[in-house]
Amino acid sequence: MPERWLKIKRSSDVQELIRNTACDLVHKLRNGEVTPLDLLDVLEKRIGEVDGKLNALPILCFDRARTHARALMKHPASARGFLAGLPIPIKDLIDVAGVRNTQGSRIFSDHVATTSDILVERLEQSGALVYARSNTPEFGAGANTVNELFGPTLNPWNPSRSAAGSSGGAAVAVAAGMAWVAHGSDMGGSLRNPASFCGVVGLRPSLGRVARTPKFKIDRNLGLQGPMARNVEDVALMLDAMSGEHPGDPLSLPTPMQSFLASTRAGKKPRLVAYSPNLGVTSVDPQIAAITRKAAARFAEIGVTVEEAHPDLREAQECFHVLRAFDFAISKAALLRSHRDLLKPEVICNIEEGLKLSVEQVERAEGQRVAMVARVLKFFEKYDLLLTPATIVEPFAVQDRFVTECDGKRFENYVDWVAIAFAITLVCCPALSLPCGFTSSGLPVGLQIVAAPRAEGQLLASAKLLEDILGLRGSTPIDPQAAT
Repeated sequence: MPERWLKIKRSSDVQELIRNTACDLVHKLRNGEVTPLDLLDVLEKRIGEVDGKLNALPILCFDRARTHARALMKHPASARGFLAGLPIPIKDLIDVAGVRNTQGSRIFSDHVATTSDILVERLEQSGALVYARSNTPEFGAGANTVNELFGPTLNPWNPSRSAAGSSGGAAVAVAAGMAWVAHGSDMGGSLRNPASFCGVVGLRPSLGRVARTPKFKIDRNLGLQGPMARNVEDVALMLDAMSGEHPGDPLSLPTPMQSFLASTRAGKKPRLVAYSPNLGVTSVDPQIAAITRKAAARFAEIGVTVEEAHPDLREAQECFHVLRAFDFAISKAALLRSHRDLLKPEVICNIEEGLKLSVEQVERAEGQRVAMVARVLKFFEKYDLLLTPATIVEPFAVQDRFVTECDGKRFENYVDWVAIAFAITLVCCPALSLPCGFTSSGLPVGLQIVAAPRAEGQLLASAKLLEDILGLRGSTPIDPQAAT
């Protein structure tokens, strides 16, 4: 056993380090109370104890992480970036140099990236140590994290239930103490849905907030990269490490004058917020609606007015299906031609839908999106925030590919049940899932908090205020519960 591990065991219980916040650990890293190598040892031990029951991190790269840690430790603690040597997992959709990047697909089961994505480079420049790849459904398609390479990722609150997706591996790793912060991505709720199902915080930021390497289309913007953590401050810290403009991503935004962590801690209070149980676009389980409505109403305890309202998003279903199919056609048509037999049915369906689209259909969908954005901007002239359920049901059985029915309404495909998330995707707003309660069966529920475009500072500050009121911070990490 390494000498540094013995030192940790004498100075602090391993469980205490696992339960520390990312902000606390960065403080300890800068003060020399722990080293990056110490934290990698703690994580490797925790993964060995826990992940066999959950399957969140199927690809590990601790040797690479330790090499980077030793190089980082040659610099003064003050020069090690926002994360100062904090280990993070990267979702198995973007490239990490020298590590398998399967995208959850048998097509790429043995692919090893030779270069890293812009985002990974930025995170490592910010002091992150990449030690694992988190599980995802094939190409991130589907809000249940299961693929034919690695199998399903299980919910730590009840391993018979789904962790949602597509950033399910990231959410489970954070919730079960195998990560303090994690990278994820989000097109139709892929950060927000798993965060809700696993009782952690997941943030889809504004367009351009997080730079990444463009592929297939320079201005491809439905899917974005974002952070996940156990609390709002840790998400803000991770966003600081991820954000900033880069010449390789023409859509990327400059770093704001004030850090997101500082904005979160500033305590800026919203004046007027709106709550909607369904955004007018979906059905919602009555229990979920009741829990999220009660959580939203608690803003009143700090003098915030809460009204029931939502912007007009009536075109969201039609618009998202067209633009999503168009995205799949652009990014995956070549794979359909060369490896159709290795693609799952949902991916094939999305690509084929996209290839059948007419220019008129795309024109109509883009026009619908522009109109919805205009109405949402008008809405935020009155309201500071929009609150909704992050997901419309509690975590479902892991063997179900997707939700087929909710409150008497049947869904025609595997995407429609996440409309409450993808409607927000379309209007370019930052959105966060905050743990806000538990169902009668003891499973987590997330509240979606939405702000105007580029208003992440306001969003994070408000989420932190509500997090303080709700008193659920510290509910994770948990050991895997018994399946029921």
